[in-house]
Amino acid sequence: MTLVTLKDVLQPALQQGYAVGGLVCLGWEDMRAYVAAAEAENCPVILQAGPGCRAHTPLPVLGKMFRHLAEEASVPVVAHLDHGYTYDECAEALDSGFTSLMFDGSRKPLADNIKETLQISELAHNTGISCEGEIGFVGYAGGEGSAGTDPMEAAEFARETGVDAMAISVGNVHLQQDKEGGLDEPRIAAIQAVTDVPLVIHGGSGVPVLQRKVLAQNTNICKFNIGTELRMAFGAAMRDAVNRDPDRFDRVAILKETHDPVMAAACSVLRNLKG
Repeated sequence: MTLVTLKDVLQPALQQGYAVGGLVCLGWEDMRAYVAAAEAENCPVILQAGPGCRAHTPLPVLGKMFRHLAEEASVPVVAHLDHGYTYDECAEALDSGFTSLMFDGSRKPLADNIKETLQISELAHNTGISCEGEIGFVGYAGGEGSAGTDPMEAAEFARETGVDAMAISVGNVHLQQDKEGGLDEPRIAAIQAVTDVPLVIHGGSGVPVLQRKVLAQNTNICKFNIGTELRMAFGAAMRDAVNRDPDRFDRVAILKETHDPVMAAACSVLRNLKG
């Protein structure tokens, strides 16, 4: 059994100069391909259940799916709740067998974010699992704009909450389909100068691959969340499978053809974070 906590995989990454992929799952087909990719690359992987995934599949079911894959895997696997917005949601994830809780209070005033994240951090730590928090709001492509992380607020947040990982807003954007942007490296350096907590980049799909690699090797960024890039690979593979034979209707046969392309895309993501 190789089910582990977020801290178990991020502390070695911090010490040895690499990052771990937090791969956003939507269903059985992609999460299975992600674990296969991690095994092929011989590296840990973080399986993430975000709000979209949870709207489709209940947390207790997702917990069993993640744990089953971890128990069969030859590499460390983290079962991670991504963007939990309430105490009850985080508590349900814990009860469902998740080994890491990410509480997102980034839209709240700093004092409220610290207070509520501390509650989740204590909930997690009291049961031997990990907690990730977020300071500075990471916006969405075509939607809400970002609010960059203030380094001194980040230091206070890390100190007062005791989180095992801290998501920051440094030019990253959720749901970005291209890689034309880039992260604010001076802001990252300023945050890193005042805290030694492992840092997390949400919206990693929009970050140029070379910059991901360089930051993984040379900064305290230990986790890149990747979703859109992999969903695009899944969608293209499924579209090809359907269009190849319009008369075919067996969804299992169609979905099987997504495995290899999604695994290949995930291998590429993980390989470039290994340092």
